[in-house]
Amino acid sequence: MIDFLLNLEQWLPMLLEQYGIWIYAILFLVIFAETGSVFMFFLPGDSLLLAIGALCSTTEVIHLHYMISMLFVASVLGYSVNYYTGSILGLKYFNKHSRYFKPEYLVKTNQYFMKHGGKTILVARFVPFVRSFAPFAAGSARMNFAMFTFYNVAGGMLWIGLLLGAGYGLGHTVWAVADLVP
Repeated sequence: MIDFLLNLEQWLPMLLEQYGIWIYAILFLVIFAETGSVFMFFLPGDSLLLAIGALCSTTEVIHLHYMISMLFVASVLGYSVNYYTGSILGLKYFNKHSRYFKPEYLVKTNQYFMKHGGKTILVARFVPFVRSFAPFAAGSARMNFAMFTFYNVAGGMLWIGLLLGAGYGLGHTVWAVADLVP
């Protein structure tokens, strides 16, 4: 099961063959889980998106524009859930009795998100480990939700669009080269 989750992109053709159109729901849940929970940072977001894009270019079952729309929604919803989780649970971890999470850390985090929060939310989409923690930290630091939402949506569009598009382009290229080789 661990190997399956860590190397999900390698199992895509088999999943598509077994589940057909249900692949949309499976992939929605994976992207939502990775972006919506601090504890799912190990899921293969970037490589999975590239593999999905390549798969879209080689099959008639899944379509790139539907996949972009659906995974964009999954990523934005996931980040929003992670933000709210941070806003609710984050402060509980910052108390004066905690060994690692001290109230002054929250003050510093809040100051950081006031100054660099938008850039962090946008760039964090492209950094695997940080992707799962940035929205939680933003919620804990009480980053302005309207500003968070703007950068969440912009980052989601860029992350999903660029990686699925790159995978789609690479998928077409690989098949074109394969057709040239005798």
